[in-house]
Amino acid sequence: MFFTAWTTLAALGVYFWTSVNAGRARIRHNIPAPVMDGPEEFLRCQRVQANTLEQLPLLLVPLWMCAFYLGDVWAAAGGLLWCAARVAYALGYYRDPARRELGFITGMVACALLIGGTVWGLLLR
Repeated sequence: MFFTAWTTLAALGVYFWTSVNAGRARIRHNIPAPVMDGPEEFLRCQRVQANTLEQLPLLLVPLWMCAFYLGDVWAAAGGLLWCAARVAYALGYYRDPARRELGFITGMVACALLIGGTVWGLLLR
């Protein structure tokens, strides 16, 4: 499960990056906690961070199940696809929320592939 472990760290790194971006936007726009409203740039950063957090269970559970039932390399590949998709999602959303779709859809496809890989691995047993 070596590659899956590294991929898990990469996914957490993506989440950490989005959290730092949200925190920096909070500081830049002088928005005290727990306020969740402010300029559009802040709202975009907050939404990217929150959506990434919402997606983590949909990634991490099937990632590790796929690694266990189908294989480490297959799981890691799906997880790395998700990481790349989330970066694309974030960069698109930061520029213009309408440009988030490709990253979002690709991330969901990565999760679906991990779930499908888990099911396939279970059926093979």
